[in-house]
Formats: sequence, structure tokens, C-alpha cells
Amino acid sequence: MISVDTKKKENLGNLAQPGREWEPQGRPTKVQTYTFPDPQRGHVRPYGIYDLARNEGWVNVGISRDTAQFAVESIRRWWHKMGHERYPQARDLLITADGGGSNGYRTRLWKAELQRLANELHLTIRVCHFPPGTSKWNKIEHRMFSFISKNWRGHPLDSLATVVNLIANTTTDRGLYIETSIDDTIYEKGIEVSDDEFATLHIMREKFHGEWNYVIKPQR
Repeated sequence: MISVDTKKKENLGNLAQPGREWEPQGRPTKVQTYTFPDPQRGHVRPYGIYDLARNEGWVNVGISRDTAQFAVESIRRWWHKMGHERYPQARDLLITADGGGSNGYRTRLWKAELQRLANELHLTIRVCHFPPGTSKWNKIEHRMFSFISKNWRGHPLDSLATVVNLIANTTTDRGLYIETSIDDTIYEKGIEVSDDEFATLHIMREKFHGEWNYVIKPQR
């Protein structure tokens, strides 16, 4: 069982971050007065996958848009880098996700990309969305993302390398372990899934709120 979500967009640059960081006396780190985005440095969009059973995480650090393709590609990378090694006999994958955003329950492209992933990995994918207004109960928020935010508080995110290092070095007393990578793919927005294409997806909706709880099986 994994929990997935996108962390908020962070602008890169010598920008002030909330919180404090210890520095040698008289030698504080100087940052820009205003936190306007720097078009030359860009931004990052971390998408996280949190394994509830093992207290492990994977963060795919994107530099483009937060789209359904980016969300599913992040899950794909987690599976190839961590998931398959941990669960070599797995036939099912349970995903808990927020109800909106790139992995929203109303997003056709999210379901279409999950279908491609199910076909590729030969896995049955079960999805459970949190109802609107309940995203705070998503385990990834307070078991992984909150600690990442604490680890880089007061530290300017001046480069991709800084972001990756700070994420990968995030740990807790309970043994949280995180791996990360940079995703430099440019994801396009506005990709639509036609009615005919959507009708071919192998989706089985549960009896209880089938719009939030459904199963996607590999197509033969």
C-alpha cells in the first residue's frame, strides 16, 4: 500500500525559506529580499510515494508541470527503483490519493495513465481517493512531506542538487528512509482522453462510492 501526493511548487534560487538555520556568528547566509521566481533557475515540483508498511519514500523531483502523466510516471519510477525489489511477488498495488490535483478522481488522464501502467507492470491497481476536505489524513503528508519541510526550513533552495540532497537526507527517529531522483521531462498540459478511449479502460468501480474507490486491471 502506497500513499501518493504532490508537494507544493518550490521556486529555485537564493530565496528566503521559513524557519531558522544555525550559522557561524557574524556570517549569516544572505538571501534576496523578495522571493520573486527566478526564470533562469525555474522551479521544482516534488511528487512523493510513501510506503506505509516499510516507512520508506520515493520523491520524483520534476521541473515541469504537475500533470497526471507526471504523477503516474513518478509511481512507475518508484516501482522500478524500490517497489519491485521490496515486493517481487506482488500482483496488486493499492494506492491512496487525494481527490484533486494531478491524481484527482475526476481526471480521466490519471485513469488512462494508470491503465497503461497496469498493462506494463502486469499489476492490478486499486485506488482509494480521500473525499474532498479530508486530504490532511493522507499519511504521506504527516509521515514524509512534513519532515522534508522541516529538514530544509531556513535553507535556500538554490539548485536542483540542493533540493535532492535535502530530501534524500531527511530521516526520523522512527527510521524514515527516502530515495529521490530528478525528472527533467517536460509534461504538456491540456491532454484530453476521448470518450471512446476512456470506454476501453478496464475499470471496476466499488459499490461504496465507486467514483472514489475503483480497480484498474491489466488489459489482455
